[in-house]
Amino acid sequence: MKQRYVAFLLFWVMALTGKCLLAQQTRDSVVQLYGVVMTADSLRGLAGVSVIVEDKGRGTITNEQGVFSIAVLKGDNIRFSSVGYKDKTMHVPVKLDGNQYSVIQLMVNDTAFLPATILKPRPTRMQFERDFVNTEVAADQYEIARQNTDEAKRRILLASLPADGREAFNMQMRTQSAKYYSQGQQAPINLFNPIAWNEFIKAWKRGDFKKKRS
Repeated sequence: MKQRYVAFLLFWVMALTGKCLLAQQTRDSVVQLYGVVMTADSLRGLAGVSVIVEDKGRGTITNEQGVFSIAVLKGDNIRFSSVGYKDKTMHVPVKLDGNQYSVIQLMVNDTAFLPATILKPRPTRMQFERDFVNTEVAADQYEIARQNTDEAKRRILLASLPADGREAFNMQMRTQSAKYYSQGQQAPINLFNPIAWNEFIKAWKRGDFKKKRS
C-alpha cells in the first residue's frame, strides 16, 4: 500500500514538473516582433500592410508610418502583404537571444501590364451621324412584348394561323352547349340581342363578310 502511494506521488510530481517546464519553454519562445515596412525604391513607410503569422490565423497591420508590433513564437513565418506590392515572407529565428526581434521589411512594386487601348475619334461629323443612324440596336424585352401584343400583328396572325386542337375542341364544346340550351324547344332568335349586334358590327368593320379573292 505504501509503495502504491509513493508511486502515485512520484507520478504527480513528474506531471507538475513537466507542465512547469512546458510553460517555461513556451514563455521563453514568445518574441515581440516589431519593425517598419517601407518601399524598396523610395524608402517610404507603407501604411495598411498586413502582417500575418502563417498557419496561426492572426496578425496585425502597419500604422500610417509603416510601423508594426506583434507577439510571435520562435520559428514562425511572417508574411507581409499589401495591394500593389509583392508578398514577402520572413522567418523568426529559432535560436534567438532574448524575446525581442526588430526588422526592416522592404516591399517591391508588383507591376501589372495591361494591353494598350487606342481611342480614335470619328473622322467627320457626317460619318458619325451615318453610323449612329444605321447602327442596329437589339430590342429589349419591353420592345419584344410590345411587338407581340400589337393589334395589327394579332389580326394578321388570327387570320393566317389555323386553329389548333384546343381551339377546335373549345369551339365544338361551345356549339354543343348552345344546342343543349335550346334542346326540345325553338332556338332563340338573336335579332334583338344587343351582344349579337355588337359582334356583327365588329365583324363587318373588320371585313369578315367581304368576298375573299382566290
